[in-house]
Amino acid sequence: MGMEPAHRGAVRELRLHLVTWNVGTASPPPDVSSLLQLDSLGATMDMYVIGLQEVNSKITNFLSDLAFDDPWSIFLMTVLSPLGYIKLSSVRMQGLLLLIFVKHVHLPFIRDLHTQFTRTGLYGYWGNKGGVTIRMSLYGHTVCFVNCHLPAHMENTEQRLDDFEKILEMQFEGENIPSALEHDVLFWFGDLNFRIADYGIHFVRESINNKRYNLLWEKDQLNMAKKKEAFLQEFIEGPLHFKPTYKFDLYSDVYDTREQKSLFWFNEKKRKPAWTDRILWRVKNLCQHAAKGGEFSEEQQTISVTLNNYISHMSYGISDHKPVTGTFGLELKPLVSEPLVTLSPEGEWSAEHDVLINYSAVPEFPSSAWDWIGLFKVTFKHVNDYVTYSWVEDDEISSNKDGLHECCRNTRCGRRILALLL
Repeated sequence: MGMEPAHRGAVRELRLHLVTWNVGTASPPPDVSSLLQLDSLGATMDMYVIGLQEVNSKITNFLSDLAFDDPWSIFLMTVLSPLGYIKLSSVRMQGLLLLIFVKHVHLPFIRDLHTQFTRTGLYGYWGNKGGVTIRMSLYGHTVCFVNCHLPAHMENTEQRLDDFEKILEMQFEGENIPSALEHDVLFWFGDLNFRIADYGIHFVRESINNKRYNLLWEKDQLNMAKKKEAFLQEFIEGPLHFKPTYKFDLYSDVYDTREQKSLFWFNEKKRKPAWTDRILWRVKNLCQHAAKGGEFSEEQQTISVTLNNYISHMSYGISDHKPVTGTFGLELKPLVSEPLVTLSPEGEWSAEHDVLINYSAVPEFPSSAWDWIGLFKVTFKHVNDYVTYSWVEDDEISSNKDGLHECCRNTRCGRRILALLL
């Protein structure tokens, strides 16, 4: 498997595109090109991180999704796999779904993948609210992604903060994995449900219509909380130079106009617009140096995060929320310079004959009886999307004195294949 080596010490730049969207139980839209910036003329993304809230989790849908991939995962894999992305990992808790797609070239340098979820609904017994997490080692740096859906309504600010602290504390608790805040980089995003306090609906809407968003920033509950809560002050967010993303009439860019009937048929108030959908990040070494009050040299900065774009996407109307995306640049010095396993095909491959693969592993590779070599089509969608496979411990595999291993496998299932050891 020909992979570009990651030279230790040389700075590597990765482009990461992060999406958060409360989809309101809707099915995927016909096209997500602008959402994923697929029509952009710039450099392609190295990684997509997609956090969804309120994915349809009615009992019939949820049971079906347990047995098969959910419609959103299938849709996104169909869009991204022809472009050279594989679904690296996913985690779901009822309506919360987190997906990560990555370019093939980075796979040998991503390790220690783990997922987790934390329920906070109904005092921790129900998963309609809470957080889902994927963490990994990326070129030797620990990176964590937390997709949250926090409690709604204006008066629940403290509950939102308490739930987020609980989610941070409980992720990977009791496991031999760093806590969320101990990762080199932590991304926090989702329908965080923070509202605009004090101002009335007419002032808020007038400020939005005049694009004077800055008048609303100081009363945004998350901005207010960041001034008081020490742990939030370590999180960074881009400027809110886009309209509040909630609450819209479906298939429109008009804020809530519908009169909704509540209990006993009283009309509910129209919802005041709010920036409920947010993306924040935290870089651990920046926090440590800020706490010590010390200088931060370039040599000490082995990973940095730059926000290139933070926008909403008004053209999507399947939900009463608009999706929000953040495009980031990750500059890092690889701490891992070689893949754990290197594969190389022997001779010329064809669909008519058996083929031979040589592979070698670094001494520290944690080999297992469950290791296998898979053959994949070039446009494979996820790790289980193989054409065929062979167990490493099979009789078909032998090794020589140089530590080079050989695997023979029939490839008549297809011509365009990619070998990958997992």
